[in-house]
Amino acid sequence: MKKRLFGILCAILVLALFCGGFAFADGTAQPDAIETLVAGMSLRDKLAQMMFFCPRAWKEDASSDAPAENIQVLNDYTRRYLADHRFGGILLYGENCADAEQLLRLVADMQSANQSGGGLPMLMAIDQEGGTVSRLSFGTAGTGNMTITATGDPENARAMGRVFGEELALLGIDTDFAPVVDVNDNPANPVIGVRAFGDEADVVSKYGCAFMEGLHDVKTIVSLKHFPGHGNTDIDSHTGLPLVDRTLDELMAKELVPFQAAIDAGADMVMTAHIQYPQVEKQTYTSITSGEEVYIPATMSKVILNDILRERMGFDGIIVTDALEMKSIWDNYAIDDAIAMAINAGVDMLIMPAVRDKAMMEQIDGMLTRAVENTEAGVIDAAKINEGVTRILSLKREYGLLDRTDFAVTDEAVAAAVAGCGSAEHRQVAWDIACKALTLLKNENDAFPLNVKPGEETLVLFTAASRVGAAELSQKLLEDMNALPEGARLVGMTIEPDTAEACLEAAKTADHVLLVSRAWTLDCIDPSTEDGFPVGVVNQVIDALHEAGKGAIVISCQLPYDAACYPEADAILLTYGSGPMKTVPAESGAGSAWVPDLPAGICAAFGAVQPQGLLPVDLPELDENNHLTAQTLYARQVE
Repeated sequence: MKKRLFGILCAILVLALFCGGFAFADGTAQPDAIETLVAGMSLRDKLAQMMFFCPRAWKEDASSDAPAENIQVLNDYTRRYLADHRFGGILLYGENCADAEQLLRLVADMQSANQSGGGLPMLMAIDQEGGTVSRLSFGTAGTGNMTITATGDPENARAMGRVFGEELALLGIDTDFAPVVDVNDNPANPVIGVRAFGDEADVVSKYGCAFMEGLHDVKTIVSLKHFPGHGNTDIDSHTGLPLVDRTLDELMAKELVPFQAAIDAGADMVMTAHIQYPQVEKQTYTSITSGEEVYIPATMSKVILNDILRERMGFDGIIVTDALEMKSIWDNYAIDDAIAMAINAGVDMLIMPAVRDKAMMEQIDGMLTRAVENTEAGVIDAAKINEGVTRILSLKREYGLLDRTDFAVTDEAVAAAVAGCGSAEHRQVAWDIACKALTLLKNENDAFPLNVKPGEETLVLFTAASRVGAAELSQKLLEDMNALPEGARLVGMTIEPDTAEACLEAAKTADHVLLVSRAWTLDCIDPSTEDGFPVGVVNQVIDALHEAGKGAIVISCQLPYDAACYPEADAILLTYGSGPMKTVPAESGAGSAWVPDLPAGICAAFGAVQPQGLLPVDLPELDENNHLTAQTLYARQVE
């Protein structure tokens, strides 16, 4: 009965939300309708409104050996769960995304289930940064941020953001956890890297704001990340608890510059970083795993979120946590403490631990119940809850979400989603950006491009098996462009410990060789490590090609720092990104989403694309052990 009354109250109040408030017959003002709506909500509903629910997979019995099933269609339990809990938002992951029609119907079903229990329309969010972080397995994967910066034109950031926003809107998704505005000034960073627009604050500001404008052009809610900066870490907060030992003045001079620029330009949301900043926030907590004292991270810091972000930087939008299941949080802080401390610090929305089985759904329910109890006991500040919910509902009103009452999916909506996600126009935008970004870092002896004759074979050696399908796709693209001589073909092989000798012998006899290097961490540029083993083999191939009087072309397809590994290469081309591609996507111009950067680079090696990109970051020299030094080998060209 209480749910039904709450639903009726919501329906009545929503009618007035867009007028900003009510007035009595005598003309005196009533409270703003948002405030009235908040006042009518139960404490449990307010706290649920502050949560992003993350339904990734389903398993009835967590102890069973049976694999979990990706949640792509709601079962009865999950549908009832959404109706009962009335969350403020849903965060979708790759597991939820099969194709455009399926995802459109899933999103609508989630909204309808929530609404059936009297809930307000939820924010539907996803991480669609582009390139390596593209949750949709279909549509336009686009390029990553560093690729965009290499074009030297911020308008390309705006164009890419607009493409993502248009496709998400067709699917009923209104919130993109993007752009990343971290300044990647630490090449050893294991989690940001090419997700950043660059390593210089003003460059990141310029391109980050342009990307945000593209999303705003099509009314997509934007969330900056990861405040106050994840670019200067050497630990991934998904797997550990990073620490940035910089003063507030140092942060204001670099890390916070892009955040300030985007806040001034109208950012809607800011995502927190699970990172310690001991020179800014000195409060500690006893780690539940190690028993050691650790500093509380930005996610739980009132100094960082209230004093700096709110008061000093003037941000009054939504503060949302990064995922609370990340090991930086999960392994160090009791979850109930983390929730309480985050809300008290000024967080408005919490990304709850991802659900992969029924037991986790029950745990989320327990977390919500205990949050209610902690608020009633005074552990959580009730005033902070009211402030947070007011901001959430105000944002929903601003974007017209509160007036949604019908989430039925029409045939027209399905047709539009299927046609629009991955349209030829959108893919062309991404392809053009990938081509414009290609950076020919080095070209000696006119080694680049290849001079391929009819019937000749080009061996493409990959240092990562997950990218080998790019050879076959590139052949298809080259044929489509009439850029491959008759009978010429590309053959892909992967350099691994048990194939290294075969790759070396194949390179000696091939007509032409392309060496595709993929470094995703600094381990990949150290031949003494398992991940870096292929680097040594690539250099052996380079030596063998030179002995045979042939040129050696290296294509760097992710972190550009591996360029320093190949001083003897005749030519080095940077693409700044690539996507997993063990096989060719269905219909190279449609079907599954694929990242265009590496195929564009391979096509360029055949002269089909002209590299014109600018280096967006400084590339350091390596010492004799292939470790980074403080010396610059190639200097940034984008300003």
